[in-house]
Amino acid sequence: MLVKWFVIGILILLALVILVPAVLLLRLYFHDVKQKEHSVLQNYPILGRMRYILEKMGPELRQYLFLDDMEGKPFNRKEFEFVAKAGKYNSSMMGFGAERNFEDDGFYLVNHMFPAQKGELKVTQSPKVKTHVYEIDKENLFSRKEKSADMEVDPSFLHEDDNVVLGEHTVRHPFRLKGLIGQSAMSYGSLGDHAITALSKGLGMAGGTWMNTGEGSVSPYHLKGNTDIIMQISPGLFGVRDKAGYFSWEEFKKQAETEQIRAFELKLAQGAKTRGGHVSGNKVTEEIANIRKVEVGKDINSPNRFPGISNSQQLLSFLSQLREVSGKPIGIKLVAGDEQQVDQFIKAMADSGIVPDFITVDGGEGGTGASYYALAYSVGLPSFSAIPLVDEALKKYGVRDRTRIIASGKLLTPDKIAMALCLGADLINIARGFMIATGCIMAQVCHTNTCPVGVATTDENLQKALNIEEKKYRVANYLITLRNDLFNLAAVVGLDSPTKFNRDHLVYRSAFKEFANPNNQLADEYK
Repeated sequence: MLVKWFVIGILILLALVILVPAVLLLRLYFHDVKQKEHSVLQNYPILGRMRYILEKMGPELRQYLFLDDMEGKPFNRKEFEFVAKAGKYNSSMMGFGAERNFEDDGFYLVNHMFPAQKGELKVTQSPKVKTHVYEIDKENLFSRKEKSADMEVDPSFLHEDDNVVLGEHTVRHPFRLKGLIGQSAMSYGSLGDHAITALSKGLGMAGGTWMNTGEGSVSPYHLKGNTDIIMQISPGLFGVRDKAGYFSWEEFKKQAETEQIRAFELKLAQGAKTRGGHVSGNKVTEEIANIRKVEVGKDINSPNRFPGISNSQQLLSFLSQLREVSGKPIGIKLVAGDEQQVDQFIKAMADSGIVPDFITVDGGEGGTGASYYALAYSVGLPSFSAIPLVDEALKKYGVRDRTRIIASGKLLTPDKIAMALCLGADLINIARGFMIATGCIMAQVCHTNTCPVGVATTDENLQKALNIEEKKYRVANYLITLRNDLFNLAAVVGLDSPTKFNRDHLVYRSAFKEFANPNNQLADEYK
């Protein structure tokens, strides 16, 4: 009797396994045949759907299966792994050899025949940073055994003599920096509160750095980690405007009185979108709307430029007023596109005597939470072309020593940072590197509010996956690893501090010509 019921049960189960999928496929077949939107589905129902499934899976398939370690865009697998491992293990060690194609054209740092010794470096290693790191005990194909532990690490701060100061001779409250690397502009709204909080806490732990708010104004989450803040002011005037959307001196003064806000940045343009910023309405929660003074659930589009400002003189006059009222450093963020326009802008600085305390030069290859294809792909010079362009113009008009250049645009590894410093940068901004440290997997859906790891989304359910207390350590470890590696690179080229990188320490190798360029030749070669 039991055998009989067992056989009947098996037959029923088999029937369900066969019939249910068959019914579903039949429904799908007739749906595809009747629809008029997709030709391939009408001609090849069911089978044609595989095209759309594979298309949807394409980014993941390419990233993990079909591209080699050096082919991925915007960052290859090796760059991604560097950030992830630096954040988790506070290490940048690797084995066997580099996968770079050394036959291609490219930049190389010039090593010194007699490098600097560790004891000769002008580095400050106190106070120690209390952090959390992992160690791998055993790693197999299908399993990994690792342990985590609290530990103290060297911060790799600049020596007091080499601190970089913004507004040293222009404002009542200069901003002194013990490190060369900070977080680039990322707004609350573009990123969720979990990500912003993890970044703030991690940067605060590492110390000697800064956090740029992005154009979305200062949120409570930017202030969680007690790190220094550069508040960005965009043409949308978020955080410093009245209810009608006009600039408010009263609101600006309130922001200037916030102790953690150490400087302000006027955003003219961003590398990936040389226009006003954009945030999709599905990211605009009630809290974000209150912070920015906009409407809930509606797209936010900043104007292309500041209202009432259409030339260099007007911009510099506005900057001067902001500096006088706040008593804090005021800088600008630009994207270099035309050498003549950059030249005219800096000439206006020299003629007026009004020089920004810093100039953020963002490369056209920079990242964004949301932009348009043509802007992201084809507008604005890349960082390594833009940095020397601005640097040379500042020198030409004799104002280079009155300002600092902050470079940004895919500078998330220590070698790229050192190269940017060689080309004329004083400081470095990083955005996507810090996003990866908080868990970003480069899903490239930042504009949809569906970030699968809870970084670039305001969706509360998706943000639950981002553990702030875990990710803050990875942010701190990544930054500290960068600073330590930057000192190591300085030593290799014969310097005692990374603040001393210059054109002499960089060579551009081409298939037709190899040279080390101490002056302008390098800039001319790759413009």
